Amino acid sequence: MAGIVLQEAKFLSAEQFLLTTLIVKLAVMAVLATMLARYRRFRHILIFEQRGWNDRLVFTAAFGIPLMAGVTARLLLNYYAADLSLEGAFLAGLIAGPYAGALVGVLAGTPALIAGQFIALPFAVGCGFAGGGLREACPKETIWQLSPFVFMDLHKHLWYMIRKVGVSWQLVLVLAAVALELLRESLGVRFGTQAIFYLGSLIGNTNILVNSPWMMALIVLSTVLAVATPIRIWNTARIEHRLQEQEKLLLAAKIEALKSQINPHFLFNTLTSISSLIRSQPETARTLINKLSGLLRRLLRSHQHFVSLREELESIDEYLDIEVVRFGPKLRVRKEISADTIDVVVPSMILQPLVENSIKHGFARKVGVGNIVIRSWRENGRVMIEVQDDGMGFMMERLDQPMASGIGLANVRERLRVIYGAAYQLTLVSEPGRGTSARVEIPELMAAEQITA
Repeated sequence: MAGIVLQEAKFLSAEQFLLTTLIVKLAVMAVLATMLARYRRFRHILIFEQRGWNDRLVFTAAFGIPLMAGVTARLLLNYYAADLSLEGAFLAGLIAGPYAGALVGVLAGTPALIAGQFIALPFAVGCGFAGGGLREACPKETIWQLSPFVFMDLHKHLWYMIRKVGVSWQLVLVLAAVALELLRESLGVRFGTQAIFYLGSLIGNTNILVNSPWMMALIVLSTVLAVATPIRIWNTARIEHRLQEQEKLLLAAKIEALKSQINPHFLFNTLTSISSLIRSQPETARTLINKLSGLLRRLLRSHQHFVSLREELESIDEYLDIEVVRFGPKLRVRKEISADTIDVVVPSMILQPLVENSIKHGFARKVGVGNIVIRSWRENGRVMIEVQDDGMGFMMERLDQPMASGIGLANVRERLRVIYGAAYQLTLVSEPGRGTSARVEIPELMAAEQITA
């Protein structure tokens, strides 16, 4: 046995063990977020900002039970990376509101309370309420924009606050997570691990806030990343789900618009108008033929989900030019388009159902001249697009008739809900004998910017 050389066993230092725990913690949170995003019901809950209690309870159970299992694993198996009670409760509050955050905090904190760590439960519940309070205070889309790489853009957020003299909610969310982690470390130093688990205890009994500032910085960084990473994963799932729904609705809109354009009544009237112009105004007749063929070609070939408002107006001009010739001087169209909205990104084929509704429901039975006005302007961080007519109008109790009479306006309303959520919508206002106004609200997203549906 002389040839056998015994080697001394190597162990991780306290700092190396803590660093490994932080890395594994991020991996555990990413795996949990990815697994939950695979379930359709969970993705559905993420998409809509207005959630009923059933959805909140499903979210609480789906997210809170794994967190509770993680805390149990930490207590029974000393698997410290599985304790995500702070990050989980805070994240649940951000996504689903204060009560859901508090319930997740209860689930995550209960095993620790049973084990005698009496501060763990109220602290976890407090993290849930903190996340929920921020959700109520800041714009909802700001939460979904939180990125794991937020620290690389801190200078941009600071400059924004100085330049705009306003609040950078991205920075507020980061600082809130940092403050909660510092509070937990302070409570741990003050009352010990018998009262609350804290990551600083993994490198000994020293005050990590004072003696190991770099390790404390890594702990704080891991906390922020453990909150931002699931948000990024879930936001990607939201975008994919919305794009799938948008594709279905866009296909339905294209089919309906194509059916509307090639129906015998439309073609008969258009061709009759063209034939009457062949001898007297051959150039006008030729122009109408080109516009009709261009309109049908565009409907068949268009595959874009989003276009600029400029492109949408150009495409609607082909339809309007034909209708103006068909109706003659009876139909007048005017545009009042604000210059700062012309490059705003809009869902493709969002205007045609509105204009078609004005012509179909507003002027079909009207005697005399009919006017259609297409407007756009910016208001309170949104872009308003309005199609207004002075047609026959509707009684208030019959105002939903255009929505229910065909797929056009109902499709517009559903596409807006799927793409932008409940905060952006189609609004109809009508008065009998005075006309109808259809208004679309969309966010200010310019053509040069990246579209995040």
